[in-house]
Amino acid sequence: MSNIVHVVLFQFKPEVSPETVLDVCKQMLSLKERCVSATTNKPYVKSIVGGLDNSPEGNQAGITHGFVVEFESAEDRDYYVLEDPTHIAFTKFAGEVLANAIVVDFNPGSFGTTKI
Repeated sequence: MSNIVHVVLFQFKPEVSPETVLDVCKQMLSLKERCVSATTNKPYVKSIVGGLDNSPEGNQAGITHGFVVEFESAEDRDYYVLEDPTHIAFTKFAGEVLANAIVVDFNPGSFGTTKI
């Protein structure tokens, strides 16, 4: 098993208030403590970091906020995405105020059949 990095990018609807944006971001970050394993009843997310885009490149395509979530295994990631009731409730809540969300998952250093 190898680590899984789960990258999440948000574009908020234009009418969403700054207070709501901040609330969604705080709730996203709090998933590290609030998401617990169904078998161990302990948090299983290794880390979550995130913030407001500040890239000078101008290639954001409307994305304003980014988060990186790290898991020990694909099994932990799959539980988080497909079964964890806390995460599922968060996605429904955030979905009400997001215009777009992009998610990319990867194993660090793995590029198909080649590992660097």
